[in-house]
Amino acid sequence: MHTVAVLALDQVIPFDLSTPIEVFSRTRLPDGRPGYQVRVCAERDEVDAGAFAVRAPWNLEGLQGADTIVVPGVTDPTAPLSPAVRDALRSAAADGTRIASICTGAFPLAATGLLDGLRATTHWRAAGLLTALHPDVDVDPDVLYVDNGQFLTSAGAAAGVDLCLHMIRRDYGSAVAADAARLSVMPLEREGGQAQFSVHDHVPAPQGSELEPLLAWLRENLARDLTLADIAAQSGTSTRTLIRRFREQMGTTPLQWLHRARIRQAQHLLETTRHSVERIGGQVGFGSATTFRDRFKRTTGVSPQTYRRTFS
Repeated sequence: MHTVAVLALDQVIPFDLSTPIEVFSRTRLPDGRPGYQVRVCAERDEVDAGAFAVRAPWNLEGLQGADTIVVPGVTDPTAPLSPAVRDALRSAAADGTRIASICTGAFPLAATGLLDGLRATTHWRAAGLLTALHPDVDVDPDVLYVDNGQFLTSAGAAAGVDLCLHMIRRDYGSAVAADAARLSVMPLEREGGQAQFSVHDHVPAPQGSELEPLLAWLRENLARDLTLADIAAQSGTSTRTLIRRFREQMGTTPLQWLHRARIRQAQHLLETTRHSVERIGGQVGFGSATTFRDRFKRTTGVSPQTYRRTFS
């Protein structure tokens, strides 16, 4: 039987803690046998889980010999990782144990150094912070989960279920995973990534950034056919200087930021108006409805029509 150890760190998010416990504990093989043994492990006798405390039946030694370790999210992702937990996770990794994180559980996992040089994800609101704290990790804020083989990471909340179902499919095949998905009242595969949920939230410039006036101007002029030269002229700099400042302060290029801002505005219009897709595309600066549909789906993972049906 496959053993899953769920690591309850201090300030663990209860939803993230319960997800792997419920999904793996309820998984059954075709002959009715349980597919997994689940251990809940913690460094101390009692763990703070916000509204309540958790008393785990296993200490860190319970991680030893597990086939999979799951690190749920924590409310303070900047909290330092204890040396004992770090060493336990690194030792498990050296033994070949599969290690997965849910939501902000990517932060303690990244603090071990095990994600360095790898692609990873976390909740979209925390992606920028993960990049800042762990620059050697290639953070992808748009996907529901990332599978690097031994190390896996997921976005927040329901994406943890997606990741658990994915691991079940790896372990026992699609039929067992599909049955587990039905018990969770979840599709085995969801369309789109978490970008579709990060609705019209503009990534702010750092406080006091010289880019703040330019970003405000860009938001007011999304419908215009702007080129890099137009943006540089508005900022009073060369295109080379503009690109350098954007990368330093925003972590992206001016045109990539502009495309994202247009999609965020399109999401807002799809939710709050009955304007046609063609009209909305024009309102946010896309020259054709086809271009708008293609860009929208590449960014959010779903079509404008599907997004409207889901969120309007």
